Amino acid sequence: MAMRNSPLSGLSSRFFKTVRTTNQFIRPFHKKTAPTVPSPTPFVPDVPTFLTLIGREMSKQASKIPSWEDLFTYNSNQLREAGVEPARQRRYLIRKREKFRHGLYGPGGDLVEVVDGVAQLRVVQVPAGSTGLTEEGEGSEVKASATLSPGMVKTLVNVAPDATTFKPSKNYEFKKFAHMRIHRGTSPKGPYLQPLKGSNGTAATISVQEGMWEDKRGHKVDGGERRRREVQNKKRLDERRKA
Repeated sequence: MAMRNSPLSGLSSRFFKTVRTTNQFIRPFHKKTAPTVPSPTPFVPDVPTFLTLIGREMSKQASKIPSWEDLFTYNSNQLREAGVEPARQRRYLIRKREKFRHGLYGPGGDLVEVVDGVAQLRVVQVPAGSTGLTEEGEGSEVKASATLSPGMVKTLVNVAPDATTFKPSKNYEFKKFAHMRIHRGTSPKGPYLQPLKGSNGTAATISVQEGMWEDKRGHKVDGGERRRREVQNKKRLDERRKA
C-alpha cells in the first residue's frame, strides 16, 4: 500500500510512458532494405550455371528457381515453398549466393572473355609500366627472366578461347585474376586450368564444371562430434567381447 502512494510510483509510470513513446519514434528507422541483386558475369550468366558451379547437386534445383532475381531475393521460407530441400541445401545456397553478391568468386568467376562457358588465360609480354600491376609472381608482372625482352614484363591476360595472339585495345584493363598466377615465368597456373595445345605452355583454358566452387563437406570420423564417444565405446566393448 505504501508503494502505491509513493511519489516514485507516479514518476516511474511517467518514465515508462516516455520510453514507450520514444521507442515508437525509433522503430521506423530499423526497416529492412531489399537485398541487392548482383549482375550476372560472363562466366556465370544464369541460374543453372551458378548452381552447377557451387556443386552439392544443387544443379538439380535449377527448375525451382525461375530467374536470376529470384535466386538472390528468395529467403529461406520462399526457397522451401519452391521445393528446395533439405534445409542444409537452402543454407548452403544462401551462403554461396552471399559470397557472389560481395564479389567473392571461385576460379573463373572474374573472367570477361568467355564463350559458351569457356575462357582462355595467356601469358604475354607487354611494355613495363603499362599494366599498373606491381606484385611479382601473383598473376601480374614477372620480371628478370632470361627469355624476357628488354623493357618488357610478363602478365596474365584473358582472351577468347580461340585466340592465338593478344592485341590490347587502348581501354584494355590489366588486372589480377582470382586463384590464378604465372608459374615459372611462362605458364598460367590455377585450379581447373587445362593447357592449350600448340601454345608451348603459355596458354590454358578453363570451362564451367560441376562443383568448381563447392565447399567440400568434412568427413565424419566415428559418427562425428556428437556421436563419437558413443561409437568408440561400442567399438571397445566389441573388441573386449571378441578377446
